[in-house]
Amino acid sequence: MENAKILKKIIEARRSIFPKDYSGKEIPENIIDEILKSAAFAPNHKRTKPWRLKTFKGEEKQKLGLELQSIYKNSTAEVQFLQKKYDDIGFKISKANVVVSIVVHFSRLLPEWEEIAAVSMAVQNMYLTCTANNIGCYWSSAKIAEQLKDSLTIEDNQKCLGLFYMGMID
Repeated sequence: MENAKILKKIIEARRSIFPKDYSGKEIPENIIDEILKSAAFAPNHKRTKPWRLKTFKGEEKQKLGLELQSIYKNSTAEVQFLQKKYDDIGFKISKANVVVSIVVHFSRLLPEWEEIAAVSMAVQNMYLTCTANNIGCYWSSAKIAEQLKDSLTIEDNQKCLGLFYMGMID
């Protein structure tokens, strides 16, 4: 009964918390590991475990930000380009302590929607684990993330579903 109350409290407290609200403090490595391991407990048919999660920190995270800015700049018509949006891409990456790419691997054993659903449940586990540890997080499914090539090795049967930003909050 006590576990049910704790779980209910965590579920009700779960929110998307955006990088502008992150404190800049580092998330302890053991908590990052706990968040990522929680994803593996998501239900998935035929045990395909279709999530492919890659963690970006430090210099690698900055390169990811530059690649995202470059994708935005190169895929946006000059008349539609917004400097504020370009700057915001870099700001979000720099404010997050950790960014995790969320990629679905289609096994071809199941309908694609089932594998996307399993990845979504893995991300929900990450959200709940962040909430339980007072870590701010949010899943950004920006269209430009689908075009990431340099930072991610995406195979033909994979698709990037977005980025999961994490940061300490006060």
